Amino acid sequence: MIRTLLRHVREGFKNIGRNSWMTVAAIGSVVVSLMILGVFLTLAMNLQAFTKQIEGQVQMDVIVQQGVSRADISKLETLLKNTNGIKEVKFVSKEDGIQILRQQLKENAELLNGLEMENPLPDKFVVKAADPRNTLALADQIRTFPNVEKVQDGREVVQKLYNVVDIVRVVGGALVIGLMFTAIFLISNTIRITIFARRREIEIMKLVGATNWFIRWPFFIEGLIMGALGALIPILIIALGYSYVVRLMSNTLILILPLTAVIFQVGAALLLIGALIGMFGSAFSVRKFLKI
Repeated sequence: MIRTLLRHVREGFKNIGRNSWMTVAAIGSVVVSLMILGVFLTLAMNLQAFTKQIEGQVQMDVIVQQGVSRADISKLETLLKNTNGIKEVKFVSKEDGIQILRQQLKENAELLNGLEMENPLPDKFVVKAADPRNTLALADQIRTFPNVEKVQDGREVVQKLYNVVDIVRVVGGALVIGLMFTAIFLISNTIRITIFARRREIEIMKLVGATNWFIRWPFFIEGLIMGALGALIPILIIALGYSYVVRLMSNTLILILPLTAVIFQVGAALLLIGALIGMFGSAFSVRKFLKI
């Protein structure tokens, strides 16, 4: 069995050498298709990370009524922490609020001088939902809690944010799926042409009594090699190009995923897709010529 398998592998490599021009054409088709798919996968990963980062910043301020005692504030804190769907509750006293505001104003912090005696800022809780999409529903629930003056949830901004995030996800997902099917179509057709050029060879093997799988295996391995080779080139190009983009963006405020986080996932996906399409493209294409 091992000898037969080695023979199939050897024949697979020989077929690539015998049909060099068709092999180059097939690999070229794989390179172009997977290159486009890899670029969109890279963009989709960064868009996904960007939307998650924005979602992680969604929070609400629960303003406590003026004159509420510390004991009642502690009860409100306990109530918030025990509410289903709330991930994080942080108390910010009016004294802390002044200090935070002073740090934000930096060189203009002297504008706050004297406010410590008659601090106009309220005590508040900064609350984050476990699922950021539930923020507005939780805000409506918290408004009914005792000693809550109001809840600042940035409702309009949050709703617009999620509308944009949903559009980006749907459009990005549709593009990736569409490109994947386009790549499969192009690669399968190219492999089919290479096999069509060798139909006489398959027919002769069939006539001398070779089994279907004996004929199919070398093509199967040939397709796998072509798909894997065709995937390595776009992986290398994307790695070099993305490394350049990471260096270019390092001094800007635009945050993108590091090279290692992207290239391992995109590279593995392209290598797997290339190998699978090559294998199954060959297997399906050769099936037609086995029916004699």
